[in-house]
Amino acid sequence: MSWLVLIVSGVLEAVWATALGKSEGLSRPTPSVIFGVTLVASMVGLAYAMKDLPVGTAYAVWVGIGASLTVAYGMWSGAETVSLARILLIVGIVACVVGLKVLH
Repeated sequence: MSWLVLIVSGVLEAVWATALGKSEGLSRPTPSVIFGVTLVASMVGLAYAMKDLPVGTAYAVWVGIGASLTVAYGMWSGAETVSLARILLIVGIVACVVGLKVLH
């Protein structure tokens, strides 16, 4: 269960990071509220997962999922450039996250 919660929390990290960017310094209400709600939910999920998982592993997986999804969304939406090197680096992050799960 902790792994599932951790994965969902990593996804929520990508949501709050994206919402924070769209909030224009927390001046736009809708993205600001989405940022706040998903930030709290993501942190609560991370804290829950850390009850059963090592702190370093949980944090690395959480950040890896969030960062990978945030960059992927940016490339998908056109906000960030797409290149083979960037895609390979994201795949590398994902592979490391999977590796941490396999080794646990």
